[in-house]
Amino acid sequence: MAHLSLTPTSKLISSGFVWLLWIVLGFSTSHTHADTGLTVPQRVTLSPNWYTQELSISWLGGGATTFDLIILRTEFNETVFYETVSPTVNKVSGLHQWTWTSVNPLECTSLSVKICSRDGHTTSEWSQTETLQGNDHPNSEQRVKVFPQDKVLPVGANITFCCILDEGMVLDKLKYDGNTTSVTRLSRRTYSTTVFNLVASRQSGSNMLCLPEDKEKLYGAVVFVGYPPLPIDFKCETHDLRSAVCQWGKGRDTHLYGSQRGTRYFVNNRDCSEVNQDVGQKEATCTLDTWEGNWTLVAKNLLGQYSLTDTAELSHRVCPVAPDLLSVVADAWNASLSWHWKYDSYSSLALVCQVEITATEDEKLIKRVFSGVGLRSVFLSDLYPDEHYSVKVRCGAQQNFWKWGNWSKLSSFKTKTYVPDTPDAWIWLNTDNTGKVVWKPLTRRQSHGKLTQYEVFLWSPEENRALAPAVTLPPNNWSMPVNLTEIAFFSNNGSVIAKVTARNDAGSSPPARVHLTSVEPLAAPRIVYTDQGFPLFWENNANATCGYVVEWLDAFCPQDCPVEWIKLPAGTTNVSIESATFQPGVRYNLSLYSCSSDARELLKRWQGYTQELVPSVALTLSASQQNADILLTWKEIPLVNRRGFLLGYNIYNSTGYQFKLLENVSDPETMSYTAKGFTKGTFKFTVKAYTAAGENTGTTATVTIEPYTDWLILEILTSLGLVTLLLAIVTFTCYKKRKWVKKAFYPDIPEPKLPSDWPRTRGPLDVKPSPHSMVCVVETPEYDCIKDMLVAIPEEDEDDAGQGIGDESVDTDEPTSLRYYNQMVDERPIRPRFPDSSASSISSMSSAHTDVTYTGIQTSGSSLVLQLDPQGSSECHQPQLDRSVSYGGGGYRPQMQPRAPSDDMDLSSPESFLEPQAACSGGYKPQGSWQLDSPVDAAEMGSLAPSLGSPTSVASTQFLLPDGEENTGEKRQLSSSAASWLTNLLSSTKP
Repeated sequence: MAHLSLTPTSKLISSGFVWLLWIVLGFSTSHTHADTGLTVPQRVTLSPNWYTQELSISWLGGGATTFDLIILRTEFNETVFYETVSPTVNKVSGLHQWTWTSVNPLECTSLSVKICSRDGHTTSEWSQTETLQGNDHPNSEQRVKVFPQDKVLPVGANITFCCILDEGMVLDKLKYDGNTTSVTRLSRRTYSTTVFNLVASRQSGSNMLCLPEDKEKLYGAVVFVGYPPLPIDFKCETHDLRSAVCQWGKGRDTHLYGSQRGTRYFVNNRDCSEVNQDVGQKEATCTLDTWEGNWTLVAKNLLGQYSLTDTAELSHRVCPVAPDLLSVVADAWNASLSWHWKYDSYSSLALVCQVEITATEDEKLIKRVFSGVGLRSVFLSDLYPDEHYSVKVRCGAQQNFWKWGNWSKLSSFKTKTYVPDTPDAWIWLNTDNTGKVVWKPLTRRQSHGKLTQYEVFLWSPEENRALAPAVTLPPNNWSMPVNLTEIAFFSNNGSVIAKVTARNDAGSSPPARVHLTSVEPLAAPRIVYTDQGFPLFWENNANATCGYVVEWLDAFCPQDCPVEWIKLPAGTTNVSIESATFQPGVRYNLSLYSCSSDARELLKRWQGYTQELVPSVALTLSASQQNADILLTWKEIPLVNRRGFLLGYNIYNSTGYQFKLLENVSDPETMSYTAKGFTKGTFKFTVKAYTAAGENTGTTATVTIEPYTDWLILEILTSLGLVTLLLAIVTFTCYKKRKWVKKAFYPDIPEPKLPSDWPRTRGPLDVKPSPHSMVCVVETPEYDCIKDMLVAIPEEDEDDAGQGIGDESVDTDEPTSLRYYNQMVDERPIRPRFPDSSASSISSMSSAHTDVTYTGIQTSGSSLVLQLDPQGSSECHQPQLDRSVSYGGGGYRPQMQPRAPSDDMDLSSPESFLEPQAACSGGYKPQGSWQLDSPVDAAEMGSLAPSLGSPTSVASTQFLLPDGEENTGEKRQLSSSAASWLTNLLSSTKP
C-alpha cells in the first residue's frame, strides 16, 4: 500500500522539475542579453555613389564594435557580400558607417542589406532589411539600359558591364570593341559581363554593345581607358629679361581627351590648361608676368596627377626672340644684312648671332657666326655674282649662353653680274695634225651671269699679233676645228697660241691660252681601274713649269670625240682619274702632258677599261678539211667590239650534248687552229674569244670529213710493205733454220732395205680383186707355205705394151689392183729397224703360203725393210698407182700388234713360226671376214659393210691400206703429226 501511494507523488515532482528548469533557462537567457548589451542595429541607411559604384551603409545602436553585414541581390535572393566588418563610429552622434564597393554597377539590380551586432561568438538579432532599388525594378522605366556610362579607367584594369532589357526581350549577345563576351544573369531582366586587362582606347572611347535578338536597335555604353599624366622637361626662361616663360613636354599620350577627361596643367597654381589643349601638341607653355626663380608644374586628369619643379636665375635663362624686319643690300661678291629687335632691352645685351645663307640654285648652305652688344647688322662676303640667296638669323646670350633663340623669317636677295671666269681650254689632235681647240663649258657660277658668246683667235707670240680675225661662237659651242699645217703656213712655222674668252653683259673674261703643237704618239701600256679611278704615276718633270695636263677619251671614237682633261699643279707625280662619263666595256686612252710657257710635251700614255666585258660580237669562223685534218680560221674582232683586252680563244668540239674543250689559244694574234685526230664523219667546232670578264657566245662551224683517197692508198701500200717485210723476215728465218724446219715438218723417209738379197725368181699371180679390195689371190699348193714372203713390188714405169703409166690418174672407179706373188722366204731371220714393229713384221712374213705384194706402196720407217724384186711382175693386169700417190704420210706403215713383243724374243726360233705354219696348211685365206665395229663406223667410212676396205695381215688387226685413200693422190702429203694420229686410230680398231 505504501508503494502505490508514492508513485503519483514522484511523477508530480518530475513534471515540476522540468517546468522549473525551463523557467530558470528563460531567466538566464534574459539575464545574458541584458548583461552583454548587444542590441539590434536601428535606422539602417543606404547612400550610393553611382559613378564610383560605392554603397555607403550607416546605422545606429548595436552596442558592439563589429557587425555582421549581408548584401543580397533582391530578386534572386543571392548573397553578394557576407562578412564581419568594423565600421567607423561618430562619437558624437553614435552613427556607424561602412562603405562597400560593388563589382557591378549599382544600377544593375536591387540590393538588400541586413546588419547584426557581434561580440565574439555572440550576435544580436538581424536588423530590418533595407533595399537599394535598381533600374531593373518593375516600377522603374521600361527601356533598355547599359551601365556604366562614360566610365574612365586606367590601362590594365577590369570592368563589369550590365545590360537591362525591356519586359519580354531576350538577349542575343554582349560585345566589347567587336568581341563577343561571356554573359552572367543577375536578375530577370539584367545581364552582366566582365572585360579584363583593358587596353588604351581610341579618342572616341571603347564601346560595349547590348544586342537583343530582334536587333532592331543598338544599345550600349562608352568607356575611356588611358593613363595618368606624365609631363617631362619642365624649364622656365625669359625673352624680355623681365617675365618668365615655362615649357615642358606632355610626355606619353594619356588617350584621354576633352575638357572633362583631358589633362589640366597648373604652374605655381596658375591654370595653364586652356593654351595646351591641342591634341597633337607635344610641348606646352605657360607665361608668368614676373620672374620668380622657383616654379612648380602640376598635371592632373581623372586617373591621377604628376608634378615637376624648376629653379634658375634670370641671367642664366635668357633666350632672345627672333630678329625682325631683315633687309639686305647686295653687291656682286658680298652683301650687308640688318634687322630689328622687339625689345629695347637687347641694346645692352651681349649677343651672339648665327646667319644661315642658302644658295637658291644648288641649295648650298653657308653658316656664319657674328657677335656683339645689341647686334643688329652683319657683312656677308664670299658670295657669287648673279646668284639668288635666302638668309635667316637667330641669336643667343653671349654670356651664360642658355640656347639659341628662334629663327627669323627668310629674306631673299640677288647679287650683281660680273665678268666670267677664264675658260679651261685644251687642244686635241688627230694623227694628220687636224683637230680642234676645246674648252669646258662654264657653269652658271663661273659665267657670273648669262653668257652671250665665246671668242677664239689665233695669236703669234713672235709677231705679237693675231693671225686671223677672232671667231665668235654661241655660248652652247665649246670647240673650234684647227689644222696645224695651215696654221704653220700662216705663222711662217712659228709657234701659235689659241686664245679663248667668254663674254656676258658685264664684259669679257681673261683669255685662256693653248699652244697649238703636235706631239709624237707613244706606246700605251695597260692600266687597271680601281675604286678610286685610274691610278697614274710618273716622275717629276723639270720642264713642267706650269704643271701637268691629263687627257682622256674613248680610244675608238672615230671623229669629233668628247675630250676630258684636268690640270694639275707643278710638282704633282700621281693622280687618280675618275669621271661620271666612264662606261664599262669602253677602252680609254689617257695621256700625260707637261705644261710650259713655250709648248706642251707628251710624257706618258696609258690605256685601260673601267670594267672589262665579254666581246660583243662573235667571230667570223670558217672550217675546211686539210688532208686528214680540220683547219679552223677566223677573223679578228674589231677593237670597238672587244670591250676588254682580248686574252685568247677557246676552241670546243660539240658531240651531241657534250661540249669538249679542244684547245686554249692564249695568243690573241693567232687566227687559226688545226684539229687533228678526227676520222670520217660530221663535226661541230665552236670558237669563243675571251677577256678577263669571260667568253662571248662564240661561233660554231660544221665540217664533214670525206674519205681521203691518197691516205687510203698510202695505208694500203704501207700494209703491203709491212706484209712483205714480214714474209721476208719469215723466209730469212726459215732459211737460216732450214734443217730444223725440214726435220720438224718434212722428215726424210728411209728407203726399205734388207740385209741380204732375196730370191729373184718369183712368179707373180694375178688375182681378181674383190669388189672392195682389188687383191690378186694365188694359191700354189706345191709351194712351201713357210717360204712364202710378202714383198713390195716397185711401181712400173711402163705397162706390157711398153707405154708409160706414170701419168695415169689414180682417181678411178675401182681401187688399184693388188698383186700377190708366191715367194720363197729367206731362211735368214729378218732384223727389224724399229723395235716396236718387229713382232708384227715376223708374223706377217710367216703367216701363209701365199705372198701378198702391194703395188705402189712405199714402206715406212717402221715397217720391215724388204728387198724389191726387179724381175717380178703381176699377172693381174690392173692399173697401178701413180708414183705421186702416198698414204699416211708418204709410205707404207707396218701393222702394229696390240702389244710389243719382249726384247729377248728370238726371231729365228722354230716356236715363233709354229702358229703360222698351222694356219697355212689349208692354203691362203684372204682376210674377208673383217667387219667394222658398228654400222655407224661403216657409214662414216663410206664402205659396204661387212666388206673389207683394205687387205690386212693374217696375224694383225691393222689395215694394210686404210679406207678412203683411193683419191689421196689429189691431196698433199700429211704432216708427221697427222700420220701419227691416223696410225693410232687404225691401231685401236678391232677385227
